[in-house]
Amino acid sequence: MKATETSKLQNFIRILLGLFMITAAIGHFTFQRDDFQAQAPNWIPLDKDLVVILSGGVEILLGLAMVFLTKYKVKIGIALALFYILIFPGNIAQYVNGTTAFGLDTDQARLIRLFFQPVLIFLALWSTGALFGKKKV
Repeated sequence: MKATETSKLQNFIRILLGLFMITAAIGHFTFQRDDFQAQAPNWIPLDKDLVVILSGGVEILLGLAMVFLTKYKVKIGIALALFYILIFPGNIAQYVNGTTAFGLDTDQARLIRLFFQPVLIFLALWSTGALFGKKKV
């Protein structure tokens, strides 16, 4: 497998995203557990706490992979982007239902947050070289 070249800025953003995911995962298991449960859409046919624990587990794995598994960074970036897409309905549900969580206590704040998800998706792909990456020869 040939590695994909990424710049120092891309590597910095990749590591930053990884650390962000690890921190979010810790929040899933501890101090933000109620907020994450509040964000889980009601239509998911699982216990909300189970959803929070499972998604936290995925987040910590993706975060660690973003930081340490550089050989597979393109695949991990794609996986992280897909994860961000999969959890987006929770953000939409928070806005539609007017749920206060993560300090978002107005419809305007919840709406603004929706526009950050595409940015995270782009950064996951760009920082790992999944977008515009060049293969090392």
